[in-house]
Amino acid sequence: MDYAKLETVMRRLALEAGDKIMEIYNSDDFEVKTKSDQSPVTEADEAADALISAGLRAAFPDVTLITEEQAATHSEKAKDFLIVDPLDGTNEFVNRRGDFTVNIAWVEGGVPVRGVVYAPARDRMFYTRADGSSVEESAPFDHDAPGALTPIRVAEADNSALRVVASKSHRDQATDDYINRYATAEAKSAGSSLKFCLVATGEADLYPRIGRTMEWDTAAGHAVVTGAGGQVLNFDTLEPLAYGKDGYANPFFIVTAPSVDLKQG
Repeated sequence: MDYAKLETVMRRLALEAGDKIMEIYNSDDFEVKTKSDQSPVTEADEAADALISAGLRAAFPDVTLITEEQAATHSEKAKDFLIVDPLDGTNEFVNRRGDFTVNIAWVEGGVPVRGVVYAPARDRMFYTRADGSSVEESAPFDHDAPGALTPIRVAEADNSALRVVASKSHRDQATDDYINRYATAEAKSAGSSLKFCLVATGEADLYPRIGRTMEWDTAAGHAVVTGAGGQVLNFDTLEPLAYGKDGYANPFFIVTAPSVDLKQG
């Protein structure tokens, strides 16, 4: 993979998709449908998926592409692939809460090594550079040229006062029970893959996910966290979370700074 080209293409497509999403988000009304798994999908999901898919296929025609909105057609198996969630946090979008993201990632050998997470309603964008390091770019965003970039790094955690982030839409008793095993100074909620990025920037130390997710939900955030020195681990085994699994479903997982004294699930 040409990482320099990938960085440029992923960044531009995320911004273009974000513009399309915000155009629909700011409209008076938009259609919400229900998929076979009972999750919501909007015209913004579909429009962003079409835009990103076309751009990635044009730039990387020989690379396997997996996207959430085309999941039913994914029969091929690959260790190296592009994976896309064009609008992560559809519930946040539908309820106009702003915590939704565009996610594009490159998985190599079952490991997400490059990715972009763009939160257009929050004016925050995080991505891995060609060298694998992670940055946050400051708004305003020019499609053709990056603006001010700030290198990001996970925090050195204080295990007597951890800062924890959890899901805004999917938080449950099992999650609270796990968090309560730690000495916490702060527990916040956020939507979509923004939770990965809060760990990556050092704004949080720990994000446990005890619930259903798919690889397209997590791959881009996983890459950003890794590029910032963090870890994404299987909840039960504390082994690195792997990709390219049958059905692209994830086990429960933990996103963490390495300095956190983890409690095994």
